[in-house]
Amino acid sequence: MPKITGKYETVFIVDVNLGEENIAAMVEKFKTLIESNGTVTNVNEWGKRRLAYPINDMNEGYYVLIEFESKPEFPHELDRIYNITDGIMRSLIVAQN
Repeated sequence: MPKITGKYETVFIVDVNLGEENIAAMVEKFKTLIESNGTVTNVNEWGKRRLAYPINDMNEGYYVLIEFESKPEFPHELDRIYNITDGIMRSLIVAQN
């Protein structure tokens, strides 16, 4: 029988220049998006951190880790949305076993 849902975790980095309110709105936007397509099991906001290397001449970003379960097609769509969202500097989605 095929597996209906998979476990994933995603980390995304938000541009700190957006300001606290917009960062909080961005985190909430992605949390809601994931909840509407699956189940969020954990949200861990690491907060503002120094980047390992500059991205677009910026040295800091706001890191967020979300663990979730969803259908296997959803992570591809989530990645597409990250890529077209202004303010998302980097993102990564990993399948967990």
